Amino acid sequence: MKHRFSFALTLAALAATAAVSTAQAQEVTLYTTREPALIQPLLAAFTAQSKIKVNTVFVKDGLLERVKAEGERSPADVLMTVDAGNLLDLVDGGVTQPVKSAALESVIPANLRGADGQWFTLSMRARVLYAEKNLPLKSFRYEDLADPKWKGKVCIRAGQHPYNTGLIAAMIAHDGEAKTEKWLQGVKSNLARKATGGDRDVARDILGGICDIGIANTYYVGHMKASKEGTDARKWGDAIKVIKPTFANEKSGGTHVNISGASVAKHAPQRENAVKLLEFLVSEPAQNMYAQANYEHPVRKGVALDPVVAASIGELKIDPLPLTEIAKHRKQASALVDKVGFDR
Repeated sequence: MKHRFSFALTLAALAATAAVSTAQAQEVTLYTTREPALIQPLLAAFTAQSKIKVNTVFVKDGLLERVKAEGERSPADVLMTVDAGNLLDLVDGGVTQPVKSAALESVIPANLRGADGQWFTLSMRARVLYAEKNLPLKSFRYEDLADPKWKGKVCIRAGQHPYNTGLIAAMIAHDGEAKTEKWLQGVKSNLARKATGGDRDVARDILGGICDIGIANTYYVGHMKASKEGTDARKWGDAIKVIKPTFANEKSGGTHVNISGASVAKHAPQRENAVKLLEFLVSEPAQNMYAQANYEHPVRKGVALDPVVAASIGELKIDPLPLTEIAKHRKQASALVDKVGFDR
């Protein structure tokens, strides 16, 4: 009788353990630096499809430091951020793990993911030229920003902003450090105002007659041009046209992009669900949401752009240089910004 009772207790314990495991298997925890308004609809769609609950932790700053401090006890399963440099910082910081997924690899081009599966691009935003809409300008190379004919006509945000250090790093990868330093000095001498503000300020200052051209991200164009008639944002958007620059290097022929992306956390308690979430985020429905919700370019081919983005920017032909190669030069880029006094 005693044995029967003991056996029953054991079965009950196993059943309870299985129940807990099943419950845990239906959750995944996401640490993200992305805006809640953008990411929540995507996560709600994932939960509706998979029945896996997403516990979301929005981390404005210090994502790497937080995950490192939590160590093996971290509940994080997926780490999501913008900019390839930030993703590589997570990898270099030892808080990610490799993932092998045919679903991810078939969708994301090799130059837009870590070769070892440590990070993956989910969406793209290109660094393009905003130009006064009546300028007779149909093509542009990033190197042209230093042409003296643009003296006093260029607006741009701070050189130390990650969007610009990424572009400068790409320039180093293409043209070398010495040529990039000379280029950066030329761009600085062409500035219409101090390198500061945000990307939308470039369009604002073109409308205000302060400058004729500037470098900024694509998705702001969608936000501005889709704004309500009569608003400042709509006026700024309507004042510009977009040109997709390339590098002078003939091997490139593409436009520089920065990205949003994600990794599976090193100590992910729900690794399987983490991979399922990443695979969902590159699925066609999720990529449609990326395009519509934030005017970004989907990483998955064949997904329709937002109509405003399609009309004002169109499809991207991106620089084929691997983002990992570009990211290697970020520290050099930051040092050059200081060396030429770009932000002063």
